Amino acid sequence: MKIYYTKKFEREYKKIGQDLKLRIEALETIFRKDPFAKILKTHKLHGGLAGLCSFSVDFKNRIVFEFADKETVFFHSIGSHDIYK
Repeated sequence: MKIYYTKKFEREYKKIGQDLKLRIEALETIFRKDPFAKILKTHKLHGGLAGLCSFSVDFKNRIVFEFADKETVFFHSIGSHDIYK
């Protein structure tokens, strides 16, 4: 699976701590194998973010992403529930 990172995602990623970055890298490995693995808690979003999905990084943080096709994904944003606004 090919994952593309938007500029917004890259900016947000640079601002997070190293511990969270390590967790994201581990979860991205799982995501590449199975985007709907139970540990990720992947779900579709509604309202203004309809058409996008997100998965949990930890209790507070999540990644918002979009499937372009079966093998291509765009990571749009990372952060707390505030990223949904």
